[in-house]
Amino acid sequence: MTASSQGQGPGPHAEPASTNATAAVSEAAPTASTTETAAEAGTETGTEAGDPETGPEAADPGTDESAPSEPADTPDTTATDTTATDTTATGTAETDTPETGTASAETSEAAAELLAQQELRERIEQRKAEKEGPIASGTKLRGQAADLLAAVRAVESGESVGRAFFPSPAQTRTPTSDPSRAASVRAPGSVSPSTPPAAGRPSTPETVAAVRAVLGEGAPDGLAVQVADVLGDSAAARLRDDPWQLLAVPGVLPQQADGFARALLGDACGPGDERRTAALVVWQLERSALRGHTALESSALCAALAEHAVPEPEEALRSAAADGVVLLFDDSGDDFSEEGAPEDGETTDEAVAATPVLWGLDRYAMAEESLADGLARLARAEEDDRWEAAPGELARALAASGLVVHTGAEAARAEPLALATAATGLGLRCVVAFHSGHGRDAEEGDTVTVAGLLSGAEGPGRDGDGALVLDLLVVLDAPLLDVETAAMLVESLPDGSRLLLSGDPGQLGSAGAGRVFADLLAARVCPAVASRTPDPGPLGELVSGIGAGELCAVAAPDKEVVIVPVRDAGEAVHRTVQLVADSVPRAIGVPTEQTQVITVGHGGAAGTRVLNAALKQRLNPGPGQFGGFDPGDRIAYAPAIGRTLPGTVVSADAEGLRLECGEARVTVPRERVDAVVRHGWAMTAHQAAGMRWPAAVVVLPKDAAPGLSRPWVYTAFGRASRHLSVVHGVDQALPHAVAQVPAQERTTRLRTLLEGLLQPERVDETAGA
Repeated sequence: MTASSQGQGPGPHAEPASTNATAAVSEAAPTASTTETAAEAGTETGTEAGDPETGPEAADPGTDESAPSEPADTPDTTATDTTATDTTATGTAETDTPETGTASAETSEAAAELLAQQELRERIEQRKAEKEGPIASGTKLRGQAADLLAAVRAVESGESVGRAFFPSPAQTRTPTSDPSRAASVRAPGSVSPSTPPAAGRPSTPETVAAVRAVLGEGAPDGLAVQVADVLGDSAAARLRDDPWQLLAVPGVLPQQADGFARALLGDACGPGDERRTAALVVWQLERSALRGHTALESSALCAALAEHAVPEPEEALRSAAADGVVLLFDDSGDDFSEEGAPEDGETTDEAVAATPVLWGLDRYAMAEESLADGLARLARAEEDDRWEAAPGELARALAASGLVVHTGAEAARAEPLALATAATGLGLRCVVAFHSGHGRDAEEGDTVTVAGLLSGAEGPGRDGDGALVLDLLVVLDAPLLDVETAAMLVESLPDGSRLLLSGDPGQLGSAGAGRVFADLLAARVCPAVASRTPDPGPLGELVSGIGAGELCAVAAPDKEVVIVPVRDAGEAVHRTVQLVADSVPRAIGVPTEQTQVITVGHGGAAGTRVLNAALKQRLNPGPGQFGGFDPGDRIAYAPAIGRTLPGTVVSADAEGLRLECGEARVTVPRERVDAVVRHGWAMTAHQAAGMRWPAAVVVLPKDAAPGLSRPWVYTAFGRASRHLSVVHGVDQALPHAVAQVPAQERTTRLRTLLEGLLQPERVDETAGA
């Protein structure tokens, strides 16, 4: 690895040296790792998890902003930042938009995508209802959990609709004396699982005005548009009946909702109020989903509730389950026969204590069950001799199984792409789906984005049953698939088709809940083909070493890797601007617009906010005429959770901010700009996942150390294809993170479900060996 002993970065005075990246390092001042608006979506959602880059992967000690995930973020332009953690107590500031939440006359890209996904779900549900029931799974559930799972199955099969599942009459608790109160004890903000709040149909001016009137009694009325979008047309009435429904709004914290409830209800509310405990249970599970979990163990969930002064957490969970707010799962592997089970289906305290159970929300339960069933359907597909004519190990695996996993680094992407080309030449209908449009720019052939494929904007179209018209779907960057997106993809595949999931297991995981790729690999229920193609050059050698847990010294004769030591955050910002604006273009020959800055988080003295402000001042100074943006600004646009599209501001008018994202032109309505657009010269590693640039500048000031892990470093350093500059101020924290800080575990059920559905012995143990 090369380093500049003078801290100059690439340039005539940079002295290449084969030295470890940790050799020349000093101190650096605080950085931050937090997330902020949905524009950070898919951004830092945690370690290898979907936590915003602060969650598990990057806690920022130097700031009080913690890391939710994209949707829980609020704009930099607001008066205060709101996050999904309990370390701050801020609200969302009022936007500079009219009182209405209306969007421009033409439907936004996000709204169109969400409507298309909703239609897709309806077609899939109808299709499933006409077929036999799904493959049985979850057979180890018992008592109330089994009843609730049956409700999930009923919804999946089309027998019933709704998002709240209620127990049988024998298990129903005594209703409260206040009917309106009982009716309000439900999951806050029952929005579509895949719909980020405030991204769908805009609320009417009347709804926003009514919500603003209620909020005026004890909460910032600047939240009116968000509340109306999340809670719907009856938002005002729902808030009056249950003030804790405010927790459904991304960024609102329990203490804020408590204050609002006291203002509305006075002495009529308390810490044990059923409405409060139900809302807190959902809020805690949604918050954990931002870190990648699809469920939580009882002990963890009870401890979290106790931190918010819930008097009896265990009873609160039982009440929430009885009200259909949360589901209980027992995947322990213990069978409870009728003889051994207590009467009335109840479980003794001793049995519960000895049996680990998980609690989760119906949206993730449905997604994991549906995904497991769909993957099992594909894996059980009959052999297809059409694939025998295609060359290579991947083709042989696809001939034997409808589901194949392929692992490898950046260079290995050529293998599934070559397979797709060969399949097309054989007359097979094949589509390659990228996580980001940025990742497919250099590829030829029939390539789409995952989002475009699901929305219907791209791809081969669908048949009468709503299934995609294809024989093979190749998904690249598969580790970035969250459980809900993966479930929609798999449900869209027709019987007899093939699915090839390809990706690098060493990178950061999805921004949304789940660990689909890792769970599928761990379950060993389908052929897994490991690539033998290494990434070339010094960058490939460096990143490969990081993946193996070692920060190696590499020779970089052409300054492919340069270390820029810094003492503090101020110097880190200065050096970063110097590298992007001058050194890299001059010494490496990579233009400024092809250089991407990557840092640990959004807040702090060297986070994306500060870096973007400094880079804008140097590269595109201007008054920020439209919400802080000017024509020519580089931006990061997040139309949905986990999706970040790099682009440029073209212009702005009464309809909104006009962006150019690759070949697509997007108009973001005024009231949505703060939520989904931010400057993009600097990004977090989660935002940058799935994309590559000719040059990358990774900024690591001292206080970034707590946010570092092997997957984070592996992902950030791997975003460069020609040149990598590391603005280095974390000293020995960097090699420590690479060697000893693996990806943070996520609690999910997919692996257990897959192992229950498919016999491991069916897997070809020699595949990929």
